[in-house]
Amino acid sequence: MTVITAPDSFKGNMSAPEACSVMEEGILRADKNARVFRVPLADGGEGTARAVTEAAKGRFVRTTVTDPLGRKIEAFFGLIGNGRTAVLDLASASGLELLDRNELNPLKAGTYGTGELIKAALDTGAGELIIGIGGSATNDGGIGMLSALGFRALDEKGNPVGPGGAGLGTIASFDPSGADMRLRDVSVKVACDVTNPLTGPKGASAVFGPQKGADPEMVKVLDAGLARLGAAWIKAGLAEDTEHPGDGAAGGAGAALRICLGAKMESGALLVMRYSGFFEKLKEADLVITGEGMTDGQTAGGKLCSVVARESRGAGVPVALLSGSLAGDAGALLSSFDYAVSISCGQTSLEAMIRDSRRDLGIAAENLMRAIIIGKGIK
Repeated sequence: MTVITAPDSFKGNMSAPEACSVMEEGILRADKNARVFRVPLADGGEGTARAVTEAAKGRFVRTTVTDPLGRKIEAFFGLIGNGRTAVLDLASASGLELLDRNELNPLKAGTYGTGELIKAALDTGAGELIIGIGGSATNDGGIGMLSALGFRALDEKGNPVGPGGAGLGTIASFDPSGADMRLRDVSVKVACDVTNPLTGPKGASAVFGPQKGADPEMVKVLDAGLARLGAAWIKAGLAEDTEHPGDGAAGGAGAALRICLGAKMESGALLVMRYSGFFEKLKEADLVITGEGMTDGQTAGGKLCSVVARESRGAGVPVALLSGSLAGDAGALLSSFDYAVSISCGQTSLEAMIRDSRRDLGIAAENLMRAIIIGKGIK
């Protein structure tokens, strides 16, 4: 039997490569003759650069950048295709996982470090950038990133606005004249599965602001600030609107990349699946096992695991979901997956579930294989 293990990361717990290894161990305990293809995946969030670079047998480059609150940290990007293409994660410089919970504040958090990461990639001579923009801690419309690249968001006196989401509220104009000249010759792809516009009830601030530390009043301030930024882009002749799908991704950094760097949006999940060789391996597979830390209604609506399920079932290969927890409509889950189960073994706290997750994921994979073996034996 040939099995593909193709999980997302179990966020805050296991990386996708770690989850692949644990699944494989469980599979082989049940069937030592099984052939397992490990295909760790990501959807444009943290882990995207690593997944693509490792799958393409590229190399990693480390550099010092600024974190969301202005502290110096080490980040990395990948180089693939003989160095022609650089693969970056916004999350590695401007991500949620870089901050403690009590530090979350999108009025203060900025994307300057992502701009520094892009500059470092340009310094290598790369002619193409692939940027995963999931997992941001920011809601600054990408003005920090753009500032690092030479663009200027200005207040009424012609001075650069301050950092973070708070700076959005003072924007009066936008000046692209100082932008890094190398950006004119670079192709930019954005790996992103978010389709939200920049502003409004489905925009960056309203939908994603709360998970970054925004209270209801802060959401209003941030949304108004992003509207000012959008108006400045339009006034500068850079954009006609900020309603494109994905403009609201990463706190508006999606719009910044599209409008100022000419980026094209692509499905993060499909992009990583293509680079990882998933579709070639799928031709040989009898079963696909995917997984993630928590599954809810958003998963069935187009997140990575549901994309894996859609592509696998479309190829006639059954797909199983092993998730840290299941929530929402069970019917919707089972319409997407042939098998879906929480790996939890009865723990009553999140801390206990995280502590035991590797054991539980291995047990779940083993039990799934045992059930298949039993099924084969039943006449």
